[in-house]
Amino acid sequence: MNPKYKNSYKNPKKELVSLSVYNTGFQKCEPRHQWGPGVRDHYLIHHIITGKGFYQVNGQTYEINAGDTFLIYPQTEVTYYAHSSQPWEYSWVGFQGSDAASILNATDFSPSSPVLPTSSLKDAIQAHLMGIYEASGNQFVDSVEMTGRLYCTLALFMKHSSAAGHTNTAGSYVQAAIAYISANYSYPITVEDIASYVGISRSHLFRSFEAVVRKSPKEYLTAFRIKQACHLLQHSSLSIAAIATSVGFDNGLYFSKTFHKIVGASPRDYRKIVGASPKDDRQKDPAAGSRH
Repeated sequence: MNPKYKNSYKNPKKELVSLSVYNTGFQKCEPRHQWGPGVRDHYLIHHIITGKGFYQVNGQTYEINAGDTFLIYPQTEVTYYAHSSQPWEYSWVGFQGSDAASILNATDFSPSSPVLPTSSLKDAIQAHLMGIYEASGNQFVDSVEMTGRLYCTLALFMKHSSAAGHTNTAGSYVQAAIAYISANYSYPITVEDIASYVGISRSHLFRSFEAVVRKSPKEYLTAFRIKQACHLLQHSSLSIAAIATSVGFDNGLYFSKTFHKIVGASPRDYRKIVGASPKDDRQKDPAAGSRH
């Protein structure tokens, strides 16, 4: 019997907004080695190299064999464990970001079909996942390279999906909307502006977002702006007022309240927590301006 092993890397920075690798690695498990029941705060793909095991989610138990791939969704209670006599060996990558839901929606993964029989792609998937692991490191350039390789990995699942070459209406609308948000979030855009750009009604856009990313367009836009603000608070010396303006808020008080509601800390306290050293945060706290 081969010795058991685990090689993993957890990214401490997770700085990229659109897509960021949270962790990656590969492991040969002991018989009945188990994780859960529990929830993850990010997406997590496991690809089985050898052996077999079981995945329990949403009241279903899936027997998973070598060559199969399964996906764990954020905030979904799961349990997975190795077979008692043929324990699995797998590679994995955990990730999150504004692009994640729309990309996965263009694959054959879904909450009702979280396991894919990918034996025909097993070598390619394994090579892609190992590529992500080999790119791991603590520098920003490493995060960028891991994310680039993750995009390639997800593209592999997209290319071989049953819907490849066909339009996924809700997914395509959401992808177009996210592209618009990514390019224009610093401006005072509204949900109506987004819907107009995509070419559908506001209610249609709302239904598409709820189906694909489980958030309303307004919630997604606000979360995107706040995540960009977090990046600026950590990596720039801009004042909080300037950061609020830079991410599309024209009211500093509303920005601070929204930031605290989502992050759980004020912008100033968050900056202290992440260890940034702003040059000009001694300026007066932004509280003026009209409501966004």
